[in-house]
Amino acid sequence: MKDWKRWLPGVIISVGLIAAILYFADLRQTANALRNANYVLLASALLLGFVWIAVRAQVWRTLLRDKPSYSDTFWTVGEGYILNNFLPFRLGELGRAFLLSRKSGMTFMEILPTIVIERAIDLVYTAIIFVSVIPFVVGAKGSERVGVIVGAVVLAGMVFLYILARSNRWALDVFHKLSARWPALQRIGGRFLESFFAGLSVLTDGWLFVRFLFWMTLNWVLAIINYYLIIRAFFPEAQLTWAMFCLGAAAFGGAIPSAPGAVGTFEGAIVFALTRFVPDESTALAAALAMRLYNYINSGVIGGIGLAREGQTLSGVYHQLRNLRANENTETNK
Repeated sequence: MKDWKRWLPGVIISVGLIAAILYFADLRQTANALRNANYVLLASALLLGFVWIAVRAQVWRTLLRDKPSYSDTFWTVGEGYILNNFLPFRLGELGRAFLLSRKSGMTFMEILPTIVIERAIDLVYTAIIFVSVIPFVVGAKGSERVGVIVGAVVLAGMVFLYILARSNRWALDVFHKLSARWPALQRIGGRFLESFFAGLSVLTDGWLFVRFLFWMTLNWVLAIINYYLIIRAFFPEAQLTWAMFCLGAAAFGGAIPSAPGAVGTFEGAIVFALTRFVPDESTALAAALAMRLYNYINSGVIGGIGLAREGQTLSGVYHQLRNLRANENTETNK
């Protein structure tokens, strides 16, 4: 409750979006859509979701230069997703860095930058997917202009990251000069930047970068297929572009402040995306709820087993993360 000023805006947004969805959707039609869905496709999507997490673990392990075991990385990925689903402030990202540091021999500051890089490249893939399907969206106007703008931003971002990777020593020197008046900031920030640039070196290591791109591309392809199977279970006429547009919308919707697990913002993004193709908010809500349930099942099974193996609980990890942040703040203020 001490952090209510931080989490309240997100909760308000989530509640507002949920209210809007319920206003436009007919819950009886939503229930009928759930009963009449193609459960063969839904079962296939559920199994594919576990494959997706397995590949995602390999994506992260590649960024970590294969230092932790695949088993540790796999269970930690699941733990991170279950933490994000139930804890505020996307603590799952900090959580998986913290949890992996306790069992891999790597430090927290070594691991955290790889998550930042992973998310940055995720944003690039999201933008590419989203822009590539905008021209196919019904009633999309000015899509070419939007595509050029987003494409230019993505390209500029990649170029910037590459320049940082190649010029990391210069960037570190500049940081140390600018932060000379604040020793604590210089110490903590310098340590983070050194680890961040070490992780960013994947962009300059040819073979490592090819491996990373292969696993990341496969991961996003599986995500598109997963979304397609779920949407097709409710809309037999669905095309692959529907899944791509929904995936892009859901990814951007997840960036909006919300309650834990992007409750409301995720469903709102999916309903909005699907109704660009077919004006049926009720069935679109059914598809969004199925995606939500699958997210909980996939992350709950893998993350729950991972936490149980280590004798951890959600509340226990939350308190450990709060202590970690408190210690960092104390060190910064010294």
